[in-house]
Amino acid sequence: MQPPTTTLLPGDGTMFLPPQPAASAAACTSICCACGVAMPPNAANTCARCLRARVDITEGVPRHAAVVHCPACSSYLQPPRSWLRAAPESPELMQLLLRRVHRQIARLGGTVTAAAELVFTEPHSKRLKLRLRLRREVLHGVTMEQAHIVEFTVHDRLCDGCGRAKADPDQWAAVVQVRQRASHRRTLLHLEHQLLRHGAAAAASAIRIDGNAGGLDLYFASRSHAASLVDLVSSVAPARVGTAKQLVSHDTKSNSHNLRHTFSVELCPICRDDLIFLPREASRALGGLGPLVLCIKVTSSLALLDTNNMRVVVLGIKEYDRYKFEPLLTSRRLVEYVVLDVEHDPSGDVKVLGSPYMMSWAHVARASDLGKNDTVFTVKTHLGYKLKPGDYALGYDLHSVNSNNDDLEKYGQSHRLPDAVLAKKSYKKSAGELQDERERDCVAIEELAMGIGCIDLNPSDENELDELLEDLTI
Repeated sequence: MQPPTTTLLPGDGTMFLPPQPAASAAACTSICCACGVAMPPNAANTCARCLRARVDITEGVPRHAAVVHCPACSSYLQPPRSWLRAAPESPELMQLLLRRVHRQIARLGGTVTAAAELVFTEPHSKRLKLRLRLRREVLHGVTMEQAHIVEFTVHDRLCDGCGRAKADPDQWAAVVQVRQRASHRRTLLHLEHQLLRHGAAAAASAIRIDGNAGGLDLYFASRSHAASLVDLVSSVAPARVGTAKQLVSHDTKSNSHNLRHTFSVELCPICRDDLIFLPREASRALGGLGPLVLCIKVTSSLALLDTNNMRVVVLGIKEYDRYKFEPLLTSRRLVEYVVLDVEHDPSGDVKVLGSPYMMSWAHVARASDLGKNDTVFTVKTHLGYKLKPGDYALGYDLHSVNSNNDDLEKYGQSHRLPDAVLAKKSYKKSAGELQDERERDCVAIEELAMGIGCIDLNPSDENELDELLEDLTI
């Protein structure tokens, strides 16, 4: 038997898959036994249209079903008692809907699901539509494939956790207080992105999430759920964790206690691409590093790079607590430069946490000075692998910066500071790419709002979110 070929009938959703004829009989045709239309020969001796009229492979497959949705946490009931958080038109939602109809399709015997996709519906319609492509062999060597749409009615009902939270907002057993003493909220936005990246599993069990100017408060019904979130936060950024507990009630007869646990998580104020001026004690303890260093990577530790000699030092939260230095300039002070020429120095080749860097000399000019003056700066940079003449780069302008750091002023009296420190390459996009990027950013912002929804974005935070999304896509 030759492998089947696929023929799509216009005007309907049925596909007829007759066996492929041999090469010698490719020009042979036969007459349909029902309507007399010329057609390629097949085992049924019937054309596709007549065969579809006689056989309906979607018989027995449900056309209507119902799902239960929690409007408070955007989760769906997965019978019998579990709840699954799923975004609109997400793979998780389609997988949940497929489970609702898979049992009925399996009972038919011989019918399989070839493909599935979600059909767009208005959010206020309380309807979800799933288009299935069902395939079944109706005769020996004759296979039919037909489209079938299942419409799900959405019933709103609070899940168990949201129901308890609505009934008694103070019914919690543990709280995680995430704080960061910084002028920006880029780390908090990155934390929200990591929660979404992990499927929000760490925050899905939170019964209430409150946002404030300094961070987030996440309330849990179990201490173990709060501890798992603390572990996730500690892996995203260096964090100082403190614990406390309070006695709520005590039963002397059964010797049982009802406690409330508090996890205080203070994030390190240093963020990626921040420029840091190390204190004299810290510079000496780190073997003469810097003192002007650039933070190139933040995980559970900080990776500090000295652009003068390409030395890299990795600091954990315990080492950072010894000195507690603050960033000299943050990403809000980045200035755009135009790269005029690059001279590579192969001797300064280093690899940090999987990312290669090469020391180079770059001739740059401020993008705002083009057409106004001929000021050109020659700086040493670690972006030798990424920069070439004509590129744009973001860096810190130390030539005209005004800083209130006394240690920097004393250091500048005896040492020559660089005119600029390049932090990263800036990628220019065309008009079409910018439009696609804005659409992706809008979707990402909506996902962040759906996932946590506790950080109110102002214009400066939206710019930081754009930079974060750009760093994640590069």
